[in-house]
Amino acid sequence: MLAIAAVAAAFRILAAFDGSTSAEAALATALRFPWPAGARARGIVALGTSAPSVSRKLRTAQERSLHHEVEAARRLIAERWPQAEVVERNQAPVKAILAEARRYDADALVLGWRGHGAFRRLLAGSVSREVVRQAEAAVLVARTAPRAVRCLVVGFDASPGARRALRFVSRLEASRGILLVLASVVEPFTVVPPRRLPASSRATLRHETARLERERTGVARHKTEAAAELLERSGWRVKIDLRHTAPLEGLLEAAGEREGSVLIVGRTGTRQLPASLEGSVAQGVLNNARVPVLIVP
Repeated sequence: MLAIAAVAAAFRILAAFDGSTSAEAALATALRFPWPAGARARGIVALGTSAPSVSRKLRTAQERSLHHEVEAARRLIAERWPQAEVVERNQAPVKAILAEARRYDADALVLGWRGHGAFRRLLAGSVSREVVRQAEAAVLVARTAPRAVRCLVVGFDASPGARRALRFVSRLEASRGILLVLASVVEPFTVVPPRRLPASSRATLRHETARLERERTGVARHKTEAAAELLERSGWRVKIDLRHTAPLEGLLEAAGEREGSVLIVGRTGTRQLPASLEGSVAQGVLNNARVPVLIVP
């Protein structure tokens, strides 16, 4: 019986652009990122919609400015993808980006974070945040771009979101020039005993707390080592970074200590959750990371 091998579809990247500094940084990061071999890209400029009160003259000026950004985006994207097209959509930014992502069947979106392009209205932080919340694809966001992508720091706690992030990384083109760091953060387990507790009981409580801490650390290390072994088989150079602190703090430190880092985390929850997800690690790294962040849904 003749077996026919299935041909994998090319990985597709959609980059939103508005001419802002952060949008340029996001695109520059995308140009240096180790996407899968044969990846394709498309740019999008959202022309937006004008309120009835906006004069025709102002609207014309806005459109001319944004048409100029299309050419700028095309020049930048062509540095890696010479055949990439840049499309214009007469929709508000969030709607345009998400609709084009579905139309293009994008595997990843690229956005500036808190950018302010033409007339300070495209790709603002609230737009980027909403795209991250609703997107069905991974989203790379950036305020500034590293000169080179030298390190991928992946937040790993063996949760479903972290495992989705690892599956995404496994699709990338393994590069010996890029270090892959699995950052596993074990939050300290602390118990404050009552002051009137007998000394012997306090000692027992401290002993038990320390035992549980060692046990949790051992489990985290075992799961992270297993994940690292799988990635090494794919050709990655992997390092484990195990920290004892708050999850958000640990991830930010792990990424911030390495030049040329991109921080990758899995998104928790679903698109049906409220827009405010301040308690999630994903939202925390978006708000506080000084390096580009890639969120995997």
